Amino acid sequence: MGHSAIRSWAWAAAFVAVAPFAVATEVTLDAPGFDEVGLGYLNKASLTIETLNTPEAATQDLVAAARADYARLVGVLYELGYFGGVVHIFVDGREAANISPLTSLRAIDTIKITVLPGPVFSFSSAQVQPLSPATALPEGFAKGQRAFGSLVGEAADKGVEGWRNIGHAKARVADQSITADHRANTLDARITIAPGPRLTFGEVVVPNPSNVRNERIREIAGLPSGDVFSPQELEKATRRLRRTGAFRSVVLEENAAISPGDTQDINAFLTDAKPRRVGVGAEVSSLEGVGLSGFWLHRNLLGGAERLRIDAQASGIGGDTDGIDYSFSARFERPATITPDTSLYLEAEIEHLDEPDYNETSARVEGGFSHIFSEELTGEIGLAYQYSDIDDDAGQRKLNHLLVPIRLTYDNRDDPLDATKGYYADVQLTPFAGLDSNAAGARIYADLRHYLTVGKDDGITLAGRIQAGSIAGASLTDLPPDMLFFSGGAGTVRGQGYQSLAVDLGGGLRLGGRSLLALSGEIRADLFTEWSIVGFADAGFVGENAWGSDNGDWHSGGGLGVRYDTGFGPIRVDVATPFDNDVGKDFELYVGIGQAF
Repeated sequence: MGHSAIRSWAWAAAFVAVAPFAVATEVTLDAPGFDEVGLGYLNKASLTIETLNTPEAATQDLVAAARADYARLVGVLYELGYFGGVVHIFVDGREAANISPLTSLRAIDTIKITVLPGPVFSFSSAQVQPLSPATALPEGFAKGQRAFGSLVGEAADKGVEGWRNIGHAKARVADQSITADHRANTLDARITIAPGPRLTFGEVVVPNPSNVRNERIREIAGLPSGDVFSPQELEKATRRLRRTGAFRSVVLEENAAISPGDTQDINAFLTDAKPRRVGVGAEVSSLEGVGLSGFWLHRNLLGGAERLRIDAQASGIGGDTDGIDYSFSARFERPATITPDTSLYLEAEIEHLDEPDYNETSARVEGGFSHIFSEELTGEIGLAYQYSDIDDDAGQRKLNHLLVPIRLTYDNRDDPLDATKGYYADVQLTPFAGLDSNAAGARIYADLRHYLTVGKDDGITLAGRIQAGSIAGASLTDLPPDMLFFSGGAGTVRGQGYQSLAVDLGGGLRLGGRSLLALSGEIRADLFTEWSIVGFADAGFVGENAWGSDNGDWHSGGGLGVRYDTGFGPIRVDVATPFDNDVGKDFELYVGIGQAF
């Protein structure tokens, strides 16, 4: 390897009575034989370089940092497999280790750090005993391999983890012998594990009072009392308690003592969150107008971490889409019902829609269960009744439906408001039956999204979305308009009028369709700091029958947008135009928080 060096300079001009600031100090770090990676580790570990870059660093601070750097840099050498290295740190020609920490220097001209790594050591022995059957030691922790010091600690952790994974909660490192042979340039590493007894889960103990009842805390945590101890189950219990939103802090710790019968009690240290929360939101579209929303939330309504959320929304304010739409809804959720990962929900909603092609006032009540299969996959099934009072191109009518909404959602995006990677899939199946007609069938809808970031600096994100829907077993007039499909607007095709694409029945009559396909693509590119730009294109299809093979039509649109990252989500501003005869003539503006999808 060649000779490598890092130089840093810092200048300060100030005067204090006791400890003067560093003036015209130059720090060099020389490490012959190190590549750029190794040199980077040394530079990052040096407290002297860090202190030099601190505003108003005093000379005494630099001396103290230089004295501390011996141990820090030797630690880096050990991590990289050098156990015979030498570190020299000269402060104006004097070895820093020989300078008294009480010495006050009026000025320091140079600090020279020299790191001589010496030979690379290899493992002459690499043992962790005893090992549980499923323990996998880190790759490279083996006889004859380079003796990275970090591997020794990692191997010890893996040895303990292996025993804990099969129920030995008190497994620990009982002894370790680490011997460097400088004549042979080898490292002998021998670690002894004390597994301790195999334990089963005992009780969940709540040492501090909480507004959530203790029995409900235990039900939500869902730790299987009597089952073999498992760190994974402990982590799942922690996530369940956090998911309720009733707690600001959740820490589950194993009791230090083993309880009778070789059981392991768990202490739940919980800090309650504020029980109530209020939120508001807004979106703006030049065509659809202003949309406002707000909610009130109680996180612990009955003392069992039950949630009650009341929402109010109004849209179309000042827009060109006829009147104002509004809705009021309430949803109650009780976690840990039937199983720790299953919640009971009850909800009710009143909605009025004043749309270009119809007016609808509806009331809906629903109850069911939601289940969390994993961190990425959730599901929901319920039973609902909906009353609809409709006035559209098919005339005035009142409909009553019984519905069985079923929903599966997969989401592994890195950020729901500003995703740069991952997948999102929301699939809904709703069998229904008309209570005042013989109409029965099913509605299926899917929303699929994928995000991919490319480029060396991770600055360009490609985002794609497919929406598809189909309704079978009922005619257009047997269903309320909010169950049919339209296209156009911020949620489907930007640049086209809100719900401007429907089924043309002739004679100026239009109804929503029984089939939908909407495609959206975006290219998002970072500019600088918090700003980014977006180019997008959308297309949508609505058909009269369930398969889209009869009486259907397409439309499309696209445009450009800018984003400003606020920290909790980007502010979105999009300008779009239709891709038809009005391209470049008509424009629509969309403003909101979060990416369009």
